[in-house]
Amino acid sequence: MKRRREFLKTVSAAAGLSVSVQAAGCRTAGRSPRTGRSVMGLTAPPLAEVRVGFIGVGKRGPGAVKRLSRIPKTRVVAVCDVFEDRAEKSAQDVVAAGHAKPQTYFGSEEAYKRLCERPDVNLVYVCTPWHFHVPMALYAMQCGKHVCVEVPIAMTVEDGWRLVETTERTRLHCMMLENCCYGEDELFALSLARNGLLGELVHGDCGYIHELRAGLTDGTYYKDFAFEFFKRHAGNSYPTHGLGPIAQYMGINRGDRFERLVSLGSGEFGLSSFIRETFGKDDPRAGYSYKTGDMNTTILRTERGRTVMVQYGRYSPRPYDRINLISGTKGTLRSYPLRVALSPGWHEWLGDTALADLKAAYTHPLWRKIGELAKQNGGHGGMDYLMEYRLCHCLLNGLPLDQDVYDGVTWSSLVELTERSVLKGGSAVEVPDFTRGAWRTAQPLGVVEV
Repeated sequence: MKRRREFLKTVSAAAGLSVSVQAAGCRTAGRSPRTGRSVMGLTAPPLAEVRVGFIGVGKRGPGAVKRLSRIPKTRVVAVCDVFEDRAEKSAQDVVAAGHAKPQTYFGSEEAYKRLCERPDVNLVYVCTPWHFHVPMALYAMQCGKHVCVEVPIAMTVEDGWRLVETTERTRLHCMMLENCCYGEDELFALSLARNGLLGELVHGDCGYIHELRAGLTDGTYYKDFAFEFFKRHAGNSYPTHGLGPIAQYMGINRGDRFERLVSLGSGEFGLSSFIRETFGKDDPRAGYSYKTGDMNTTILRTERGRTVMVQYGRYSPRPYDRINLISGTKGTLRSYPLRVALSPGWHEWLGDTALADLKAAYTHPLWRKIGELAKQNGGHGGMDYLMEYRLCHCLLNGLPLDQDVYDGVTWSSLVELTERSVLKGGSAVEVPDFTRGAWRTAQPLGVVEV
């Protein structure tokens, strides 16, 4: 903490920054005007082959290693995990897919550095606990590698700025792996929006409502990192699954930007009661004071006057829901289950036949072309494979990525900003412009293909 205060003091004195540090919760600092070049629309020289160095094969990592091994012109050449048996198992999965066995790295939390330093790796894939995301991404770029990172890409605004500035300096891709942007409903909604069927987009509802109490308390998370975070932090620590697709529909960072937010959270009820009922009232976890409550609700307003509601809940026994509602002047789409209402019949959802006809006409090209292949290769119904396939396609062809560093850090900034608002009783908090004005001339994501 002393080092942190000294850093902020030094930066403020040297660059005249406005430092805003609150008494509790996450901390952040302002930023001076850009001194480098924007990476909006960044392209890099095409790769002849995507050679992946994979970090973290505990929970989601093994599945990603298998999927990457089935993408054309893509090879996993190195695998790293703290635990040797995990790294070895994923290495054998690569062999089973018909590739040479990748080198394994293990034994410490610093082992990833040797992977990043390999000359044959050109993409580092980070699938680790949250607090490792930023240092691993920064080191990968410092070693000259493109990097893709699990969500959230950063847990503080300050770390978001570090990623932005390193990306701008190195001219390397830094992408957050927001798989939900590639869901079938989400890409269908994007297709409807880009083809004008929803009119001018006005409002979005989204969220991540996923009852995960058993998984949080079974000891399978590395050092219980998520559980420990919930003990110390309020707000929405996992905003991007719902927010990412809505932001892409609305062209956030590309023609519009998030301006400010307000956030309120309920108290914590469900986690401690689950622990008491499952493990007994004498379990020490039953008596903790958890700052992350059962439900957090945030409202964002954009520069152009549009709004987005984001909800978050991991403790409530509710069916899984990302909501995925986007409403415009001519129509509305809502998922779970998928429904669409279009002018002039907006008081009722389309019937099954009309909805099927609309999907047949406006299915996104990615799902139309490789949707079945994606489902066969798995990953949340195929959207993970679709995301990774498209990422590799862009790297192989020297194309801009669908999600850039500005998107990742903007969507992830809600981790800190919602906590700041909650701790201030729901007061408005400004959202930093990580693009430093480049959003004004950038074009929204189009209907991309492979």
